[in-house]
Amino acid sequence: MIHIRWMSSVETSYSMGTMNKDDILRLTDRGMAIFKHYLPTPFRVGRNFLNPFYEDKHASCNIYYERRSDTYKMKDFGNDDYSGDCFAFVGKLNGLDCKDSKDFIQIMKIIDRDLHLGLSSGNYIETKTITPISPAVTAATSPSKVKKARPYTLAQKSFTAAELAFWGKSGITQEVLRLFRVVSLKKFSSENNEGKPFSIAATDKEPVFGYTAKQYVKVYRPHSEMRFLYAGDFGENYCFGLEQLPAKGDLLFITGSEKDVMSLTVHGFHAICFNSETVTIPVGIIHRLSFRFKHIVLLYDVDKAGLDSSAKQELALKNYGVKRLLLPLAGTKVEKDISDFFRLGNSREDLIKLFLDYLDTIYSETMSALKSCEVDFNNPPPVAQMVVSVNDVPLGTQGNILCITGGEGTGKSNYVTALIAGAIGQSEKNKDKAMDTLGVSVSENSKRKAILFYDTEQSEVQTYKNITNLLKRCGRETMPEYLKAYCLTGMSRKERLQAIIQSMDKFHYQFRGIHMVVIDGIADLIKGANDETESIAVVEELYRLAGIYNTCIVTILHFIPSGLKLRGHLGSELQRKAAAILSIEKDTDPSVSVVKALKVRDGSPLDVPIMQFAWDKDVRMHVYLGEKPKEEKDKRKEDELVAVAKEVFSRRRFVTYVELAEEIQSILEVKERTAKSYIRFMREKEIILKSSDNQSYYVIGNF
Repeated sequence: MIHIRWMSSVETSYSMGTMNKDDILRLTDRGMAIFKHYLPTPFRVGRNFLNPFYEDKHASCNIYYERRSDTYKMKDFGNDDYSGDCFAFVGKLNGLDCKDSKDFIQIMKIIDRDLHLGLSSGNYIETKTITPISPAVTAATSPSKVKKARPYTLAQKSFTAAELAFWGKSGITQEVLRLFRVVSLKKFSSENNEGKPFSIAATDKEPVFGYTAKQYVKVYRPHSEMRFLYAGDFGENYCFGLEQLPAKGDLLFITGSEKDVMSLTVHGFHAICFNSETVTIPVGIIHRLSFRFKHIVLLYDVDKAGLDSSAKQELALKNYGVKRLLLPLAGTKVEKDISDFFRLGNSREDLIKLFLDYLDTIYSETMSALKSCEVDFNNPPPVAQMVVSVNDVPLGTQGNILCITGGEGTGKSNYVTALIAGAIGQSEKNKDKAMDTLGVSVSENSKRKAILFYDTEQSEVQTYKNITNLLKRCGRETMPEYLKAYCLTGMSRKERLQAIIQSMDKFHYQFRGIHMVVIDGIADLIKGANDETESIAVVEELYRLAGIYNTCIVTILHFIPSGLKLRGHLGSELQRKAAAILSIEKDTDPSVSVVKALKVRDGSPLDVPIMQFAWDKDVRMHVYLGEKPKEEKDKRKEDELVAVAKEVFSRRRFVTYVELAEEIQSILEVKERTAKSYIRFMREKEIILKSSDNQSYYVIGNF
């Protein structure tokens, strides 16, 4: 869920008028009118509906009133990116960040303009507001000059065999041409600079193609002296391939031509191009794309013009981390661009190898530092004084964060050993034996993707011992090549996060993906767990990386939770972002450890079984003891809901059913259907009662 901490500069009026957020909320029924304006679907407060801005298969989005802030807000359990108040929502639609004061002012301007509130004195920058079916396309920066649109007509025809053969030299199929709206033209008619009409007809020797859009066409004549013609309204900036991009990705290439974009698409890459290599790339587009892609790389021609242009563009866009990759080509007319690279027999893997070499270059210092931290299983470290430490647990779904928490000595290190072993899988000689993963199922790393383990707390000796234990559990004597374990205690806190980010990026390409990442001690990546700014930044970065690399990132937080909540700013941020939170505690019998769910995004944590594990002397490892009895699970559920009832009714004596459901959703961060099931349970246990004065209201029970 998006939580906004309003900055003082944002809360005050700006120089162009007297507008501020309170004025907007006052004029829009506390934000309700804003949601109604931008949401292209009817909705009712508190009732779930399908989010129209992506392929939402389950109605898990709703608009609700939050009394604490006195505003209407949106909560989307299917995609947290759309959760927040009306300002966050408009910011999401326009690629703007509410936490940035300049962006927030822009958001207010957009709302004022689109809803005709009349708060601004005018003369502000025009930003195109979009209401997409998917969030893949974002509005570009504003045009500096409006050009007169040239009228045109097109006479299309089917692609001939010769034309398809021309595109086929670059590997471009008819399906790809259709995807990018490339058509074969029989005739093209328009006006010249003096307004005089002209027409061009295609011939067998001089075919004519069109890069089409709703309001313009870029005509391409590959064999003609004048190869490109333009007509229609090109709007702010021409950017080919922008609408075909996914919402998020790891690598985006900027090429010199439309043909190169399609050639890269054929080979499984994301790419865009602007009108030419010499055109100034709009900063606004790159700014928005930088939030969606890990890498934005210039892949221009390697002739003199292309090399000069890519060098200039790299310098101009250095603030957004844009880099350039040089192709190993001669730079001649027939050997200069990515289409030529593939035509000469190079594959997708060859381009990935070039990019991996590039990463080795820019990450050379970090990888050298990491090399000294890598655990060498064949060369054990010198024996040192044993130190008791807490370890982490890998569990969760791809693209999300799993948080493991608990006090010291609760068995987290043994738990994580079993789970990592489950990800590696049994050795060949033990394939017929079932592995004890302490009550959970772990997806085996069958594709041999990277499994990365970063220990920020323990000694190298203890890390080595833990690896030895996990290898014993899965019946192996040596580490798999894809398992990388690092003891980062020798690095400063500032260096640790950078080392994790850059090494993840390298291993993602080296092993064609990352199966799992385990970070034992997330608090040791920042100065303090109660530092709000650093806590938000580190969790958001890890959440972003989980999405980019489509992996599960397991973080270990060494806190004792309070009920279903984690403490501190770091704990609160993980509570919001993590897909699931598990707590490991000691049972009444201190030899037994129990695993409880504190949060489950797609369900109720109070309905998850309480699992048990303990040390077995015979097999010399921890083993699963089964689930706690149902009575204990129900007792835990009852205790937690009693605490919720006390919190709700401490603020008021009477609440309606809808209000109670909203309060439970907010406090426990569960979906509407789960909140309703809790209300049924609370009524059964008489935690809440119908009011004798008004049956439409509930009061707290006698317990």
